[in-house]
Formats: sequence, C-alpha cells, structure tokens
Amino acid sequence: MARTFIVEADGGSRGNPGPAGYGAVVLDPATGEALAEAAEFIGTATNNVAEYKGLLAGLRAAHALDPQARIHVRMDSKLVVEQMSGRWKIKHPDMRPLAAEAKTVFPATQVTYEWIPREQNKHADRLANEAMDAGRIGKQWEPRDSRAALATGSARSTAARAADEAAEAAAVPRTPAVGWGAPADLGTPATFVLLRHGETALTPEKRFSGSGGGDPELSAAGRRQATAAAAALAARGTVQAVVSSPLRRCRETADTVAARLGLEVRIEDGLRETDFGAWEGLTFAEVRERYPEDLTAWLGSTKAAPTGGGESFATVARRVAVARDKLIARYTGKTVLLVTHVTPIKTLVRLALGAPPESLYRMELSAASLSAVAYYADGNASLRLLNDTSHLR
Repeated sequence: MARTFIVEADGGSRGNPGPAGYGAVVLDPATGEALAEAAEFIGTATNNVAEYKGLLAGLRAAHALDPQARIHVRMDSKLVVEQMSGRWKIKHPDMRPLAAEAKTVFPATQVTYEWIPREQNKHADRLANEAMDAGRIGKQWEPRDSRAALATGSARSTAARAADEAAEAAAVPRTPAVGWGAPADLGTPATFVLLRHGETALTPEKRFSGSGGGDPELSAAGRRQATAAAAALAARGTVQAVVSSPLRRCRETADTVAARLGLEVRIEDGLRETDFGAWEGLTFAEVRERYPEDLTAWLGSTKAAPTGGGESFATVARRVAVARDKLIARYTGKTVLLVTHVTPIKTLVRLALGAPPESLYRMELSAASLSAVAYYADGNASLRLLNDTSHLR
C-alpha cells in the first residue's frame, strides 16, 4: 500500500516584491512527525512566487522520501491551491512555469490540495521567516537552524512563543531603509558586473538584433573588445563566477573573459535579448518605413510588442527579474559577471533604481561596456557603474 505524506508549504516577501523566502515541511499524517524540512532565501520576489517555490520544495522533499507516495498539500495560499487544483486559471507569466514545474514532480493522480488558515500553517511559515532572516544577514538557511518543529509542538516554551511573535512581526511587509537610513550590518552584497557583448556585424549598423532572428557571431572588432574587457576584469580581480546569455555573441564574449579568469561559464536563458519579431535585422529607419504604427505604439508603451509576435519590454522585464532573483540567491555575497545584452542590462539598472519603464529609452549602452549593480540582503540595490568603456580606449 502506498504511503501518504502531508506537505505544508508557505512563502513570504517583506515588501511584495522584496526580500523573500519559502518554507516547506513533509509530515507523517498519523503521528504529525516532521519527516523533512526545506527553506531558502530567494532574493527579491513576490509573495506568490515565494509560495510557489515553497510548494516545489515540499513536493521535491516528499519525492525524495518516496516517489510512489500519495501527497496531500496544505497551504494558506488560496491562489496556489485553486490554481494547482485546476479551478483557477494561471494568468500571471511568473506563475505559469512554476506551476508547470510543480506538476512534474508527482503524477497529478497522486496529489491533492487543501486550503488551510494561516494559523494552521505555522510550521512552514516559521521556516519561510527563518530563511528570510538568514538572507537579511547575507546567509542561507541551514537545517540545523530550524526552530519550527520545536515551536509547533503542544508543549511550547515562553521562548518559543516569543520567537513566534518576533517571526510574525518580521513577516509584516515593510519598506526597506534606503541610503543613510540603511543598516550597516547587511553583509557582503551580491554584485552583478554587467558586460554587454562585443560587436557583431549588425552592431555598427544599429540593426535590431535580438533572440528571434539569426544568432550572429562576434566580428573581428567584437573579439578585440572581448579581449580588452577580459584584461580589465582580470586586473580588477574581483569576479568569482561568469554567467552568460545563451546567444552566441554573449557566449563568445563570456568564453574569452572566463578563459582569462580561469572560470567556467554558466548559461542563464533569462538573460537573452528581446525577441524583436519581424524587426529582426532591420534598422530603425527601415522599421519606421515598413511598420510605422507598430513602431509608434512600441515607443509609447513598454507593454507594446514588435510586429510579428515579438516580446514587449514588459515581458522581458518579468523574465529578467526572475533570472535576477535566482542569481542573487545562488551568488549571495559574491561578485558575478553577467554577459548579456542591451535590454536585460537596462532592465536590471532600471529595476535597481526603481525608475519608470520609460527610462529604458533614456539609457545608452555601448558594445562591451561595463555596468555594475550591488544587491543587499534587505532588498535594496545600488547602481555602482554604468556604461564604462574606459577599457576599450
């Protein structure tokens, strides 16, 4: 007879979006014993993203115990429960891939979902808060740090109740302190050094070159730029990892830098350039001549997509933000080189500054230029460099 597990999961964001974390626990339904716990600080994210990540972690923990088990998921997120039960449509683009991934852990016939009030989900809630507390000081949650199993027992101490109150107070969304008001003990930030790829044959002609057309290689000039960037970064000596867009011009630039630094290149699909649809390979003037109304709409709103099914800047911003949060969590306290494109870099800068979407049209980024953004544990970000080309002169 197949075993049965209860999975309780939760996620939280101190700012929504803000510093976020999740928690999940696998319980024996007969004894209430905690069989496995999981928690993680995931960087800047919304409550819903954190809740879905908690669900994923709980399902994976249960799968590791017994892939044949029947799973009863209990969460205080009505949204996640209704969407995963198939009663509500999943409209938000950030939710769809997470829900789709959750459905692959167990066959649908093995999993049921139930909404429970928040007070009945304290174990997972505490784990999520422990993860966020760890992230606040630049660390990740460790199983040995867990107080959840002790605090949810029937014989609870005064200290445990006080810890509950502190966790609940910490879970209240708040606006992070900025500038001089920020605390000084946030730990070493995750720093993204942003390198735009070197030139291709299309770059000097200022043609739209995204992820929806060809995949051009670096030109001879682009290869020289990549070599110059590699020398400059080697001289600074601070880069600890290299992450690249999957497109060829970025991978070639990243390979050149990584070889100089003695590092490997990790590929992150979320860093790819915008899909410019039917505009791929065209100059601005050619687009204006062929698709004047579409171009006017595109320049007037970041929600407008290029002709022929391309991506809007709003769509790109969502996937770049997801990639950013994943990389912040993976490289907490480290300096990472991200080799990517104009739109992702401008988007990361815009989000760091809290600038409006229209600011994308007011930034200049040269080929092989360097920018840098630091991300702190409290959710604040600091722009440290923009469009530096001194290494190319």
